[in-house]
Amino acid sequence: MSTELDRTAAARLQVDGQRYTDNRRQLVTVLAQGQAPLTIPEILERCPELAQSSAYRNLSVLERAGVVQRIVTSDEWARYELAEAFTEHHHHLICAACGRVEDFTVSAALEGAIDTALAEVARTAGFSLDHHRLDLVGRCGRCAPG
Repeated sequence: MSTELDRTAAARLQVDGQRYTDNRRQLVTVLAQGQAPLTIPEILERCPELAQSSAYRNLSVLERAGVVQRIVTSDEWARYELAEAFTEHHHHLICAACGRVEDFTVSAALEGAIDTALAEVARTAGFSLDHHRLDLVGRCGRCAPG
């Protein structure tokens, strides 16, 4: 294993009783190089030697192990990205028309306010909060009405 990313992914998979196979390494590499969350067709375009069934199966294993995060959108394709343990904390803009997903971050002050508000919601509901994900759903610049 060549990188810290590979070592961490392998360790998470091992905890889940899985191995860090070549196909899983390829998926992690492709997602690490992506500028935004990727669909299965986009992943296969970047990794043509990988069978579609193998991509689905291995992404599911990587997601269960906490290496990959799946983002569900309004179109027919989920998007995949590395879990936040491998990246910075961020949120998503999701286009309800075309399914495009764009990452964004907020200031530390705003992130703190969001954390405080969500902790209060969780406390009131008797819920034990681990972390949060914030998705803003609307229309991207290409799909927004004139």
